[in-house]
Amino acid sequence: MRDLRTALGEAVGTAFAEAGLAASFGRVTPSDRPDLADFQCNGALAAAKAASRKPREIAEDVAARLAGDARLAEVSLAGPGFINLRLAASTLSARANEIAADPRAGAGVVETPRRVLVDYGGPNVAKEMHVGHLRASIIGESIKRQYRFRGDEVTGDAHFGDWGFQMGLLITAVLDEDPPLAALIARFEADPSQANREAALANVTQAISLEDLDRLYPAASQRSKDDPAYRARARRATAELQAGRPGYRLLWEHFAAVTRAALIRDFHALGVDFDIWKGESDVNDLIEPMVAELRRKGLMFPDQGAEIVRVARNDDKRELPPLLVVSSEGSAMYGTTDLATILDRKRWPDPQLTLYVVDQRQADHFEVVFRAAYLAGYAAEGSLEHLGFGTMNGPDGKPFKTRAGGVLKLRDLIEMITAKARERLHEAGLGAELAPEAFEATALKVAVAALKFADLSNFRGAAYVFDLDRFSSFEGKTGPYLLYQTVRVKSLLRRAAEDGARPGPIEVAEPAERDLVLALDAFDHVLAEAYDKKAPNLIAEHAYRLAGAFSRFYAACPILTAAPAVRASRLALAKASLTQLVLALDLLGIEAPERM
Repeated sequence: MRDLRTALGEAVGTAFAEAGLAASFGRVTPSDRPDLADFQCNGALAAAKAASRKPREIAEDVAARLAGDARLAEVSLAGPGFINLRLAASTLSARANEIAADPRAGAGVVETPRRVLVDYGGPNVAKEMHVGHLRASIIGESIKRQYRFRGDEVTGDAHFGDWGFQMGLLITAVLDEDPPLAALIARFEADPSQANREAALANVTQAISLEDLDRLYPAASQRSKDDPAYRARARRATAELQAGRPGYRLLWEHFAAVTRAALIRDFHALGVDFDIWKGESDVNDLIEPMVAELRRKGLMFPDQGAEIVRVARNDDKRELPPLLVVSSEGSAMYGTTDLATILDRKRWPDPQLTLYVVDQRQADHFEVVFRAAYLAGYAAEGSLEHLGFGTMNGPDGKPFKTRAGGVLKLRDLIEMITAKARERLHEAGLGAELAPEAFEATALKVAVAALKFADLSNFRGAAYVFDLDRFSSFEGKTGPYLLYQTVRVKSLLRRAAEDGARPGPIEVAEPAERDLVLALDAFDHVLAEAYDKKAPNLIAEHAYRLAGAFSRFYAACPILTAAPAVRASRLALAKASLTQLVLALDLLGIEAPERM
């Protein structure tokens, strides 16, 4: 099943080839003037320069060769050599029936599936997620879904930050603040039997909450910057944790468990799911042999008591620092665990492509790590890609903050947008018939749709301003508007079923029907482009265009009151629109309610 744009492009390319010109000149695009044509080809202008001929003459030659194509109702010329193509109603009807019968709503798959790993989310131990994690989670989830939908074997990894310098900072801060707990840990280390371990862990669980960790970490981080002695203590604690010190491992285990419980709650609220929850700690046992291997390969160099891998190249246009592998205190660094993670992933799931959805400000870090991985032979050149993204900003154009100027926790943002969703539902008179639990579930779906569509409708590399009032509206280019359209179609189909009306063969006649079928037909091309560019915003844009085309169709073409054959045709168009819109929203990680 091919989309109309591709099929027409091949036909026009063949016509150019028959005229003695390159088939590549036959590229077809949606018409800039939909009132005149459905598609257009501007290749005659480029071909004229290559062939030293007049563009109008070439366009006339190509148009004459297309004149007998039964799929076209009209081939016309405009300007110096633009070729306009208008499809026959029978062509649109046939394509609409194909889409309606296809569970994938006209979407194709890649010719050669790959094993792909998407590294996104990036949560850290002892830190509740904040709005800075929002974009990584939303973009990564969407890219994972679209790659999987296109046929790749995809693994989503949260890559839990549970093993670096922040662990040493937390251990130091906790033990400094709570001397009785420090004494308990010392007693456990004197006798680290299983019975003592369970008792000590129970006491640690009771003594330290996520709120404690969330409070202690920022202060410890700041102190480490101001106090070299404190920083040195924290680095020693990090090295001792990584070396297996029992008491530190016990604390770390609790830190990780209490954090993960909160993270799962917040990710679940966002509709974000991971296939694996591997953390930096999972590669700890690989680091020592990996460092030894890097030394054997001659890639490690001493540098002020530390060891580094030099990654700079002669053709670099800017200077890149080396990868710091082993600190002067002997501990593995952030980049070391990233490199070991690449090695671990080579063993399983051995991805042919790994996508890192991480803040654009980490671009240099990943370039350094990737180069080290290529030098070491841990990944094929070009198989590691950093998909950076811009910041989510407030109305002042600066990164989104609380009113007090602090970092806004993701949980608080979700609660804030959910409250606004409830308000919007009440304002629009929606959800009044729902039971309280169903209303709350719908409000959350509206809130998540507002958050996700606001983010994903922008190209991931750009920053954007989050406007709560605008993005939560049921009007305009918003997630709630798209949910409303899906609920509208579902309601229409329910009413039709209650009246005994069923979808039937599609016959396209009215202009609004033509426009809707063309919108449906664009889905496959949009997905292919979004896949190649790793750009969910293209899918968001398609969903909005499709919803708009359906809205115009719904307004212009009576459905339930139409004659039986026309009604069956229009019901089938409505159902196909719903299927495709729900699929597009799902690729964005947005779930539509049944009723509103």
